[in-house]
Amino acid sequence: MCGNCGCETQVKSEKTDKPSANIVEVHANLKSNNDSQAIANRALFDAHNVLVINLMSSPGSGKTRLLEETIRALKSQYAMAVIEGDLETENDANRIRRHGVQAEQMATGQGCHLDASMVQKVLGRFSLQKLDVLFIENVGNLICPACFDLGQHLNIILLSVPEGDDKPEKYPVMFRAADVMLISKTDYLQFHDEFNVPRAIESFRKVGNDAPVLEVSSLKSQHLERWFSYFTHAITAHQSQSLQNSGV
Repeated sequence: MCGNCGCETQVKSEKTDKPSANIVEVHANLKSNNDSQAIANRALFDAHNVLVINLMSSPGSGKTRLLEETIRALKSQYAMAVIEGDLETENDANRIRRHGVQAEQMATGQGCHLDASMVQKVLGRFSLQKLDVLFIENVGNLICPACFDLGQHLNIILLSVPEGDDKPEKYPVMFRAADVMLISKTDYLQFHDEFNVPRAIESFRKVGNDAPVLEVSSLKSQHLERWFSYFTHAITAHQSQSLQNSGV
């Protein structure tokens, strides 16, 4: 819970049973301000033809490891950089930097998500004109990150095998926001017979999302090929669209 997205205020209201009309106004103002900044962020990204991908999931689902393997496999083809969101430490940013890729850490303190203003504040550290892709690894959380547009072009949601196959229905807002869902840590399937891949996909479909579902394991390179294919196709499509928009 945090104070800057309003969820803390909501909890206090539920506990005290006081009127909550002011909460509606707080949320509306927060969303309006955030959406305005997100539009500005996206315009900046589009002006530099940078594809921005927002990675969201529970803590420990494998977001950073997926980024490491993607960088390792494709950094010779694409110029990539990463914004890392965590409450504290630069641990994940340092993991990315060791692969020779720029990573900037956003420490949110008590904040449970990144917002568009946080992203805007760090953009000046990047040479956007030199990038093909900017990843935003959001704070590990299955609630608030989905409610805040950052200016990204794609939302990638990870559902790891150890979490269980019913998470989409438990956290529908997050999974409805996905442009693709990655079932991660599939190497655990041999030890975790309670996770059923078709059941996880069914849970994803039940929240009303028809987006692609890809099974991945960052421990086995052959289990990342479909993700790499999706990723490279997304870059090509984005660059083609940018050329059309510019009239070239």
